[in-house]
Amino acid sequence: MEAYEPRAFRFIELLTISDWRMKLYGIAWRRESPRAQLLETAKRIAAEELRNAAPNNYKLGFIGAHGGRDACFVFVDYWGNENELFHRVFLSRSNDPDTLTPAKSSDSSVCVWDLRLQFFEREAWIKHVLRKANAPDFQAYLDDRLNERA
Repeated sequence: MEAYEPRAFRFIELLTISDWRMKLYGIAWRRESPRAQLLETAKRIAAEELRNAAPNNYKLGFIGAHGGRDACFVFVDYWGNENELFHRVFLSRSNDPDTLTPAKSSDSSVCVWDLRLQFFEREAWIKHVLRKANAPDFQAYLDDRLNERA
């Protein structure tokens, strides 16, 4: 086991994919951001996944492109049914973005760093949408972005 090391969390860009608006984040081990190839692969995967999204969603969410120590991950998360986060994970144990495949039920779904991003996004959703149920501020949610080392 290795001791915990903070990783860089960087908001990369706000993506428009069809009628979806998704925040793209990079998480990187011992770098300031993941490799460009992983970010591009994350965009492609998100476009494919969002075509098959569950109904009753807000067409809002976030994408994580995580360049880890021994593996790389992409997760596509979007909000639906008021307070539910739909979560799809892709991973490559060889750390090669070209070999990312959907996670199996026996694979992990999030690590401690991914949870940091999900917690931030949870808090943003509560603050800008759920606490303002009569007039949710979706733009404020999209403008609330994580940039830190944690």
